[in-house]
Amino acid sequence: MSVPVAYLGVILIWSTTPLAIQWSAQGAGFSFAVMARMLIGLAVCLVLLLATRTAFPFTPAARRLYAISGLSLFASMLLTYWGALHIPSGLISVIFGLSPLVTGVFAALWLAERTLTPLRIGGLGLALAGLWLIFGQPWPGDSHATLGTLAVVAGMALQALGLVWIKRLNLRASSLAITTGSLGVAVPCFVLAWMVTDAAQLPATATLRAGTAIVYLGILGSVVGFTLYYYIIKHLDAGRIALIMLVTPVSALLLGQTLNHERIPGIGWAGIALIGAGLLLYEWPALRQLRRPLIS
Repeated sequence: MSVPVAYLGVILIWSTTPLAIQWSAQGAGFSFAVMARMLIGLAVCLVLLLATRTAFPFTPAARRLYAISGLSLFASMLLTYWGALHIPSGLISVIFGLSPLVTGVFAALWLAERTLTPLRIGGLGLALAGLWLIFGQPWPGDSHATLGTLAVVAGMALQALGLVWIKRLNLRASSLAITTGSLGVAVPCFVLAWMVTDAAQLPATATLRAGTAIVYLGILGSVVGFTLYYYIIKHLDAGRIALIMLVTPVSALLLGQTLNHERIPGIGWAGIALIGAGLLLYEWPALRQLRRPLIS
């Protein structure tokens, strides 16, 4: 596989994922949309696991990892899908762009990693100031926008916490096995959530756009995107990987405005700019490596 192609693939998939989440949740109900996506993802992972004969550890340590990863995935995605009903899709990508900062804080507190240098603390401060501005905005079109923003922020934080917890467990297993085990735990939870919130009723007015978005997220968003991401991690330095987090929020905002006619208030753009500046400052040590060749 070509590393530049994989790199562009990750940017494309991650840029379109927030908009696809919003389209699927609006057209089919948020609990059904996320459940259907994860069912498709699990089916694809099981087929790949069998086709490639990848080892699937099932030791007590492996089961603990699957449980932690699956439950964090469930909570994170359920909150994100609900929040996507109430805020612009581009804002979802901006919030999830904060995940490296939040992950760094959790790693410093829990793993005693010395990741919070003065430069990174400054970046974290800028990003939090931007988030504060965003929370103070009456976003157009929805009275629940503040709660929606809070739900997506909570989903992002839970995802970051899950990543740090997984790193703490330090289990040696393939990314495909971990993804499959995590989905195996998460999918029954999503089915239960669908039964509670929608009484296990299929969407009565599901649109073709919603169905296409669900399939797209189930195959590309859940499986292909993470497979490509793990692939480029093995071949690229931290600077180029960090650059993805800076590019995708901008491209997702542009897609939301172009394809979904989203309007963001001026002060909201100021908050987004502060978050971008904070991310840039936080990732600056890694971004200085960009002078190196693209393929290592």
